[in-house]
Amino acid sequence: MLNILGMIILIIILFIIILLLIGIKIKLEYYKKGSEVKGCLKILILKKIKVYSRNFPSQDDDEEEEERDDEEKERDVKKIFNLAKPCMNDLLDYLKTALESVKIKIAENHLVFGLDSYADTGKYIGIIWGILSVVNSMHEKLKISAEPSFAGSVLDAKGVNEVDIYPLKLVVPTIKLVSKKEIRTLIRGVLDER
Repeated sequence: MLNILGMIILIIILFIIILLLIGIKIKLEYYKKGSEVKGCLKILILKKIKVYSRNFPSQDDDEEEEERDDEEKERDVKKIFNLAKPCMNDLLDYLKTALESVKIKIAENHLVFGLDSYADTGKYIGIIWGILSVVNSMHEKLKISAEPSFAGSVLDAKGVNEVDIYPLKLVVPTIKLVSKKEIRTLIRGVLDER
C-alpha cells in the first residue's frame, strides 16, 4: 500500500517537473475593425494540451464590468510606489530573468491608423514606422507593421502572437525574490489595497 502511494507521488512529481521543463504555450489571436473586437486566448501545457481557452467578447465580460463598477474603491498608489521604491533593483533583476524564460515564437501584428487630416495621418504614421523599425529589430520573430488610412479617423488592428514560457527557469529566482523582506512587504501592501 505504501509502495503504491509512493509511486503515485513520484509520478505526480515527475509530471510536474516535465511540465515545468517543457513549458507552457500562450496563444493570442485578435481582430479589431471599427467597434467590432474578436479574439481568442489559449493556454496550453506541454505545448499541446489546452487547459484554458477564452474567446472575447463574451457575455461574462459585461456582467464582470457591472460588478467592478459597483465594487470600485479608492486605491492609494502613492503608498504602493513608496513600498516598491526600496526593492526596484530586485524587481528589475527578476524581470530580466523572467524575460529570459520567455521565448517568442510568433509575433505578427498589423495596425491600420488614420486621422481626419491627411497631413496629421502622414506625420503620425511616419513616427509609428520609426518606432516599429526599432522594435522589429529587437527580435527576429517580431513582425509588427502599420499602414495609413486616409478614410477618416481609424484605429484597427489584427494579430497572431505565440509565446513559450519555461517556468522551471523562474523557480529559483522567484524563491530568491520572495525571500527578501522588502518584497514581502510590497506584496502585503498590494494585497491590502485590493
